[in-house]
Amino acid sequence: MRETVIVDAIRTPIGRHYGSLSDIHPVDLLAGIFNALVTRNHIDPSLVDDIIVGCVDQTGEQALNIARNAWLTGGLPESVPGTTVDRQCGSSLQAVHFAAQGVMAGVYDMAIAGGVEVMSRVPMGATLKQGPGIPKTQSLRDRYQLDRPWFDQAVGAELIAHQWNLSREELDAFSLTSHRRATQARETGKFDQEIVPVTIPGLDECILEQDECIRTDTTLEKMAALKPAYSGLELLTAGNSSQICDAASAVLIMTPELAHALGIRPRARFVSFSVVGVDPVTMLTGPILATQKILTRSGLTVDDIGLFEVNEAFASVVLAWQREIHAPWNKINVNGGAIALGHPLGATGTRIIATLLNALEDRGQRYGLATICEGGGLANATLIERL
Repeated sequence: MRETVIVDAIRTPIGRHYGSLSDIHPVDLLAGIFNALVTRNHIDPSLVDDIIVGCVDQTGEQALNIARNAWLTGGLPESVPGTTVDRQCGSSLQAVHFAAQGVMAGVYDMAIAGGVEVMSRVPMGATLKQGPGIPKTQSLRDRYQLDRPWFDQAVGAELIAHQWNLSREELDAFSLTSHRRATQARETGKFDQEIVPVTIPGLDECILEQDECIRTDTTLEKMAALKPAYSGLELLTAGNSSQICDAASAVLIMTPELAHALGIRPRARFVSFSVVGVDPVTMLTGPILATQKILTRSGLTVDDIGLFEVNEAFASVVLAWQREIHAPWNKINVNGGAIALGHPLGATGTRIIATLLNALEDRGQRYGLATICEGGGLANATLIERL
């Protein structure tokens, strides 16, 4: 297989729920990221062989292949195809896999993997609420003895907390660390290289340049005062769960030979990939298996990895992962994660790659591993090497 590299990875600032980005159509938000990626790397967009975009709720404004609609909305060449994928929360990380694997196989020379979710305009679960019927059949409910017509991630996260004997205090302490790390990263410019400012329509000279979800003034006392956010559960609150938000992100992928021919410096190469399925009831334990699988496949150990990005869907997910993988905390989500920054579903995978890449460069680390839990009992992981 051919060597395949990342030459750039960018994202919008992450907008809070009904915040600054909520007035922007998802297609327009993603189109802006495509144009920024093309412009800042000085590439001829007609050279892109394919656009692969992750998006979870593909309905309403995010329906009908948002990858293609955003590319054309951006005024980019009609000759470039695009497709949209759904692997739940890891959709755009899966888009990275498909794009990189296409280059490795020789089908593509250059591809863009991206992701988008404007949850203020297309609510989480909109495909279930707006579509006819229920996507889980009675036989599937019988197999897993469900007393509800769907699998619930909050229930899964609570079950994980109990399975690993995680206390409310541990969940809240981890969440506070996420906010503090994200605050420090924002204040010291750690996100500046990956963030592309977004102009807010209808407002003169209003440009969003920084993430909106970080709670700089939160404390353990404030978190402890929060009541459980989900009916029937005890441990999960708005403070130790990821935030609903809006964002788009993208990664430019190609062969190193093409990058050199275009005068672009490759920033990282792909080492390995994994994707796994696990129990769909607890559903969020997949990153444990995905990490173990990718390390075995690559021949590397936990000690070889300089930085980890483990998506903070819920605090219990990352705490359980750490207990099993035994990675040191000073290597995990060093600039905060989705609890502080937000989890814009389809955009999270490529957002995490952008954050991981810049953190590797900032800290001079060699290997970085990203992994995401996904609805339905899925997870994927990506291993990159800084160049």
